[in-house]
Amino acid sequence: MVSVLRVLFATLMTLGLPAVVSAQQTDPATAEAAVEAPAALPVIRQILVEGNQRVEVDTVLSYLLIQPGQVADERLTNLSIHTLLATGLFSDAQIENRGEIVLVRVMENPIINRVVLEGNQAIDDDKITDEIQAQPRAIFTRARVQSDVQRIIEVYRRSGRFAATVTPKIVEQPQNRVDLVFEISEGPVTGVRRINFIGNETFSDNRLRRELVTRESRWWRFYGSNDNYDPDRLEYDRELLRQFYQNRGYANFRVLSAVAELTPDQESFYITITIDEGELYNFGAVTVSTEIEDLNEEYLAALLPVREGDVFRGELIEQSIDALTFAAGASGYAFVNVRPVTERDRDTKTVVVEFVIDEGPRVYIERIDIAGNTRTLDRIVRRELDIVEGDAFNQVLVDRSRNNIRRLGFFEEVELEETPGSAPDRARVRVQVTEQPTGELAFGAGFSSTDSFLVDLSISERNLRGRGQFLRFRVSVSGTRETIDVRFTEPRFLDRNLAAGFDLFRVNSDFLSEASFQTASTGGSLRLGFPVTAQANLQLRYTLRTDDVQVYSTASQALRDQAGSRVTSVLGYTLNWSRLDDPIEPHNGFRFQFSQDFAGFGGDVRYVQTEFTGSYFKGLFGDVVASFNMNSGFILPWSGDSVRINDRFFKGGSSFRGFEVAGVGPRVVSRDPTTGDLIRQDALGGRLYAIGSLEVNFPLGLPEQYGVRGSVFTEFGTLGLLDESDQIDEATGQLFTVDDLALRASAGVSIFWDSPFGPVRFDFAQAFMREDYDKAEFFRFSTRTGF
Repeated sequence: MVSVLRVLFATLMTLGLPAVVSAQQTDPATAEAAVEAPAALPVIRQILVEGNQRVEVDTVLSYLLIQPGQVADERLTNLSIHTLLATGLFSDAQIENRGEIVLVRVMENPIINRVVLEGNQAIDDDKITDEIQAQPRAIFTRARVQSDVQRIIEVYRRSGRFAATVTPKIVEQPQNRVDLVFEISEGPVTGVRRINFIGNETFSDNRLRRELVTRESRWWRFYGSNDNYDPDRLEYDRELLRQFYQNRGYANFRVLSAVAELTPDQESFYITITIDEGELYNFGAVTVSTEIEDLNEEYLAALLPVREGDVFRGELIEQSIDALTFAAGASGYAFVNVRPVTERDRDTKTVVVEFVIDEGPRVYIERIDIAGNTRTLDRIVRRELDIVEGDAFNQVLVDRSRNNIRRLGFFEEVELEETPGSAPDRARVRVQVTEQPTGELAFGAGFSSTDSFLVDLSISERNLRGRGQFLRFRVSVSGTRETIDVRFTEPRFLDRNLAAGFDLFRVNSDFLSEASFQTASTGGSLRLGFPVTAQANLQLRYTLRTDDVQVYSTASQALRDQAGSRVTSVLGYTLNWSRLDDPIEPHNGFRFQFSQDFAGFGGDVRYVQTEFTGSYFKGLFGDVVASFNMNSGFILPWSGDSVRINDRFFKGGSSFRGFEVAGVGPRVVSRDPTTGDLIRQDALGGRLYAIGSLEVNFPLGLPEQYGVRGSVFTEFGTLGLLDESDQIDEATGQLFTVDDLALRASAGVSIFWDSPFGPVRFDFAQAFMREDYDKAEFFRFSTRTGF
């Protein structure tokens, strides 16, 4: 009973309430305890504050847990001290109880006068100050300084400098201000000396390194930072490896570990990635199930890009989700949730996939805001969006819109964020972009066996006046050709998905070594292009040009008849269709291009020109890729005209390895009167060509950083079919023409070197099927660089 009363008494005293205990209501023991209890604590009448310079007295009092009219409880006093210190405004705080008066003494933290960075040469001040909390006129605390030290070290680690150290120093100034100085010792760049793989049996180390963002350090990689070790980048590389394997059938692929070990000299890292490839899986049964009555499951299953028996590819599941979401949206169900349910059968090595479609809550787009476009007009961004205000919110269309904006190439970063609208069924979409430079001044130089030295100078702007338009002025000079051209493109003509533009050009070509003539072409063209499907596009064009053919006095009669100036008016189109897995380094897929030009809508020249180009790629194993290429063309004159020499096809060099430029096809020859052998004269080109090639591209086993690959190939084809009016019969004189459409073939090897100065290509080819009057070429090389 005594202990209970003591607790009650202490509680009442804490609350500032008087405790009255009557002797008649207690027993003698309780009364004796009450007599022995300490005297009641005084009630606080006033609280004084000392030591504050910038912080108002009312602000200090607002942080206290004790107020006038209360009892100065020791527990609340201690909590008040901790609260004052936790604000970060004070470096010290004390509370002294003087009976009815409480004195609060504080010592304010100084104000940062300025932040100084010393010793940072590799990283600009702005990149560091954007990361740290310390700023001028901010409150100085030692905890924040230590936090900023770690932030600066992290910035240097992301740039590959793991030996960086930061020492903070404080310089006191009047009026309780300080200068904060960070002394930085950057240390050497910590690169990546070697990336090794353990557990890879299907793909080589070189092939896997190509999938990583992290690169091995080499002396020529001084422009980028991907060869610096970054733990965050290494985590991203793990995800890239997972996607690479899963898109090639390895459903159980795992990255067991990715370990980076610092070399003894502490200048670089060895990275060892241990993987478990697992086994190759195929797709098993692929089905679609839904409880939405208006959606036909069989119809939806037919739309899927995956079929039972196909090699398992994780990206096909994502594509299937997009296809089902789009199909449901086209049927009026924009708010659906597509869930892929997968089940692996280890016995049959198959992955059974069921796509479950559920109807989700309906949300509509209330507003679309665009921010960050300081130069590009709003409408240029909006026209790339597949959504507008009032549409049903569809994540697939939102993601597609983001890709459309990124594809422009105007912005460094593009983010589409969904935020709640004014009602539960309303949402706002914020398009946040970061502008990047779109103008370019480029200078290129190169050398080849055919053109000798080549110099290119171009000035281009991909976002003219922020309107998304493309403008380029280019000058190119080589040993055989001089070109000046201006190109302009409006990618959304009339605010529709039409790319319109024009070209103005002047081209001087010298064919002295091939056919004793030169041409000068001046003209312009109009272009209009638009997509036909997601993988195909069609381009329409009209060209009007003047061609002046000048023939040397030593040329044959077949060429002298071609001299003169003609006006050519051409209407044409080109259809492109591509299903490649990679547009730059394809391993699987195909691409086709079909074009036709109709000359004769005005002008002096009349013909129909048709060309076809097709390529098929098939990955054999690892980095070995086989390809088949087919190129063909045919020119048919009409209205009694013949095809002029500047409109004919000339093949050889890079278009038919093993032969010189214009080294195959019809030619003016003479016969040696003694031996009867044919003596080559001028090449005449042809109206028909068909050239195919089989090629196997493979790594040469050298370290990937050398950038060297090789291929073996064989090429075969023919060129010819001159007009009768352009042929000279052997009986008419010493010179005559040969045009037999004979089959030519060559075989050889090519070496590709991605050198620090630009791509270099070496071709070694032997023509094993040829005519006596053809010009063969065993070795050919070319290179090109830009700076």
